[in-house]
Amino acid sequence: MDDSLNKVQRTWTILRSVMDPELPFLNVVEMGMIRGVEIQNGHVVVKLTPTYSGCPATDFIQEDVLNAVQSLDALGQVEVVLSPAWTTDDLEDSAHIKMANHGIAPPLSRKGDKGFLTGDARHVTCPRCQSSNTEMVSAFGSTACKAHFKCQSCQEPFDHFKCL
Repeated sequence: MDDSLNKVQRTWTILRSVMDPELPFLNVVEMGMIRGVEIQNGHVVVKLTPTYSGCPATDFIQEDVLNAVQSLDALGQVEVVLSPAWTTDDLEDSAHIKMANHGIAPPLSRKGDKGFLTGDARHVTCPRCQSSNTEMVSAFGSTACKAHFKCQSCQEPFDHFKCL
């Protein structure tokens, strides 16, 4: 097998061990934050797109990705790419499943949904009891990418990962 191809494949594998600090049950590949892995001048370059340009976790994620890459290639690099911007469309299907399994309602669709900004009613299913009898408490939850909801059936609060 070509050494460059082998290095790219090993990099993709190791990147699946780099977890998102705000959603520690998801890795950066599942999050869709890795735009590509390239070999430039014989060294690994990972293209990383943060979930949004002002995300306070970007520096931590970039450092974790760099440490992972440099475990395979001491001179590996991480390049932050802001365009095209990350959207929830970039999430792998496994991310939606894991969010629901961890009590976070995943994005409602594969298309951006700005309704939470306009106050339009959101019909978000409770990830705990599957009831659709829920209400938005706040358009902004524990992080800017989440909204805070309450289930009227089981009375449990939960986060909803907004469509961006």
